[in-house]
Amino acid sequence: MSSAFRKAAKSGQRPHRERSQPAARRKLGLLEKKKDYRLRADDYHKKQNALRALQKKALDKNPDEFYFKMIRTELQDGVHKIKQPKDEVTPEQVKLMRTQDIKYVEMKRVAEAKKIERLKSELHLLDAEGKNPNQHVFFFDTKKEVQEFDIATHLDTVPELVDRVYNRPTIATLQKETLKGATDPAHLKKLAQQRKNQYDLLKQRIEREKAMFVIAQKIQTRKDLLDKTHKVKVKKETTSGPAIYKFKFQQKR
Repeated sequence: MSSAFRKAAKSGQRPHRERSQPAARRKLGLLEKKKDYRLRADDYHKKQNALRALQKKALDKNPDEFYFKMIRTELQDGVHKIKQPKDEVTPEQVKLMRTQDIKYVEMKRVAEAKKIERLKSELHLLDAEGKNPNQHVFFFDTKKEVQEFDIATHLDTVPELVDRVYNRPTIATLQKETLKGATDPAHLKKLAQQRKNQYDLLKQRIEREKAMFVIAQKIQTRKDLLDKTHKVKVKKETTSGPAIYKFKFQQKR
């Protein structure tokens, strides 16, 4: 037992213990304890030196000193932020820029439409994916005819050509004329892959042309909104179409 505890026990007093500083209150500074006087003194001198440095900096500052950031910054939530300069354009200039934008988009859309027409002329669109398959209906009088029905015999062609929807010659044509074109299975597979790639390219170009048409409509709508005429929004803008406004009719002089 320490001497402080023995003295307190003899005198009947409650021994005093220095409590440690809670972690939640450390940000408020050091506690005034005997053994922490050196830490408190160092902290005090550090703050005093910082204040003297700030005072000296303020005294040395030129009162006529000017920085452009003094007028280009604004205080937002206690933080200085640089103001973003606004583009100064007249309404006529805005209309002209919008007109140039819509002309460019329209030019690209027309070029895409011409490429689509060129691809469509090269492809027959007979076995394109996503196309609804044609139905060939055969009619019979009796159930026996239905059971004995053979599609190759009925179409007068070979069984290998039954699945074709185009270029399906009859047996008589095959006997008279020699078979033209590729007959090797590997070559046929390669041609089928090339045809599929062409159809995929055509599909992409059609979607791109539709997207450009929607963009042109939206730009035209924004251009129309620059007019001072009173208008009411009828339909909100969507990804597939522009917003629709109803303008007040004004008779032109």
